[in-house]
Amino acid sequence: MLDLIQQCVSENAHVALDQTEYQARYDGLAERFDRTKARLDEVGNAITEKQAKKEQIERFLAELERQNGVATEFDEEQWYSLVDFVTVFNKEDIRFTFKDGTDIKV
Repeated sequence: MLDLIQQCVSENAHVALDQTEYQARYDGLAERFDRTKARLDEVGNAITEKQAKKEQIERFLAELERQNGVATEFDEEQWYSLVDFVTVFNKEDIRFTFKDGTDIKV
């Protein structure tokens, strides 16, 4: 895309072109470039978020594998490594959201 813009500018510099047509062509290419770059940034951000989520899930699974059977006492480190947050809507509706995205209503 950038090559097309550079080619357009070079052609304008070397060939007598109607400047209105040149400007319209240049503006179209620049707009297309901006849309493509915005999409690239969006996809790059999505990839970064997915990689972070993958690492979080891998840590979650490693913590689960580290456990030997059922927990019989409260372990603060384990709590923080497994539970992302708790939402209390009322005394009958409390939800635990784990770092892997699982929700449990109690």
